Amino acid sequence: MGQGETGIRAAATEQPAASRSRRGAVVAALMLSMALAALDSTIVSTAVPQIVGDLGGFSVFSWLFSGYLLAVTVTLPVYGKLSDTFGRKPVLVAGAAVFLLGSLLCATAWNMAALIAFRIVQGLGGGALQGTVQTLAADLYPLKERPKIQAKLSTVWATSAIAGPSLGGVLAAYADWRWIFLINLPIGALALWLIVRHLHEPVRESSGRHPRIDWAGALAVFACGGVLLTALVQGGVAWDWLSAPSLALFGTGLALIGAVVVIERRAAEPIIPGWVWRRRTIAAVNLALGALGLLMVAPTVFLPTYAQAVLGLAPVAAGFVLSVWTLSWPVSAALSQHVYGRIGFRNTAMLGIGTATLILLAFPFLPYPGEPWQPALLMLLLGGALGLFQLPLIIGVQSTVGWEERGTTTASVLFCRQTGQTIGATLFGAIANGVLAARLGGAGDLDAVTRALGSGAPAEHVRHAVADAVHAVYLGAAGAAALAFLVLLFVAPRRFPVLRNPGD
Repeated sequence: MGQGETGIRAAATEQPAASRSRRGAVVAALMLSMALAALDSTIVSTAVPQIVGDLGGFSVFSWLFSGYLLAVTVTLPVYGKLSDTFGRKPVLVAGAAVFLLGSLLCATAWNMAALIAFRIVQGLGGGALQGTVQTLAADLYPLKERPKIQAKLSTVWATSAIAGPSLGGVLAAYADWRWIFLINLPIGALALWLIVRHLHEPVRESSGRHPRIDWAGALAVFACGGVLLTALVQGGVAWDWLSAPSLALFGTGLALIGAVVVIERRAAEPIIPGWVWRRRTIAAVNLALGALGLLMVAPTVFLPTYAQAVLGLAPVAAGFVLSVWTLSWPVSAALSQHVYGRIGFRNTAMLGIGTATLILLAFPFLPYPGEPWQPALLMLLLGGALGLFQLPLIIGVQSTVGWEERGTTTASVLFCRQTGQTIGATLFGAIANGVLAARLGGAGDLDAVTRALGSGAPAEHVRHAVADAVHAVYLGAAGAAALAFLVLLFVAPRRFPVLRNPGD
């Protein structure tokens, strides 16, 4: 394959994870598994009023999302290491089973506290779904064919982003909110059946020693990630940033980081091995996709409010302005192989993120109040740019490692992206609220504006304040994109050291 990469090393022969006759069924199972994780992040949001009306607990309902996010994020490295040690199939089967158990428990929740706890159980399984599906995608296909499966998985995410809120609203309005979780059961059962029946991983050569699980490291990583992400998610919301709970959580998190470093250095087979950060290619991709998670917060969180408050659109129309990027992203990702086949993974990603930086910088220059097609066009272009950025990096970094390291590598990339999204929600929320407070004389925040939209159009000075706040967020997102560009320019090697496998 003329991929424009040099320094290719010979790799041990890898058998495909399933024969071609069975691969279609396995791919279908992966898409169903990914649909479970993708739908879960969007389908619940539109049913919150019905859930709160039935169970109460309005003051803590945000933990329906935060608890799930925390569980997914902090388990990604653990599942990555386990899949490298014991194989992808047992980890994916176990993760899907835990996710379905959590879904069933969510449907039986009797109060908000129980529902939040069961959402965390869902998240414990969701971490296995996200990481292992991406790893298996690389196992199933040689390098030159990987864009096919990645494009299919991207399409699953795009379809879920559009269909999830509508499906959740329909189920909550015409059936019962509990069906939002029960609908996972038949989808998950079919995915499990396909995986168990058709996924047959090849027997790998044994090293002659029994694999050792770094349970101390797994627990330390889970505790450290949970504490720090809780501090980021709840800081400035449940308590002030400089309050005792916030300082205590950050202090505990820093202490746990030290504990993780000590434990992982001593472990025979660490959950987060040091080579993840010592290898330039993997470290650069981790940092770049962390910046991607950061910048994605700007459109996904703040654009719907901008569309309603500034453009005066209804919620459905506002959602469409955002969703158009899910149309161009998978198309661009699928076509990216023709670009990185000529100029390489790094240069293709730099082209994509450089273009994304310019698009994000253009947003504050949109006319006020403007027409809906203007931000929609920018989102369409942004999706195309990010498709050129993300997919080449994921395929490229997976292609620099062998089977025994691919799960850990993929999990580290997804972990950094998820962490970037959490940090971005906190950072950009503080920026938006700070601009609103300055424009409105110290009164109001973006949450208050969002709640007020249900009672009518905001006053003109509030519309201007929201526009200024979202413009500031987009400038911050452009800064994150520029940071990703600089990381690729100065940290990533010019040519990814791709392992050549049969069929590539």
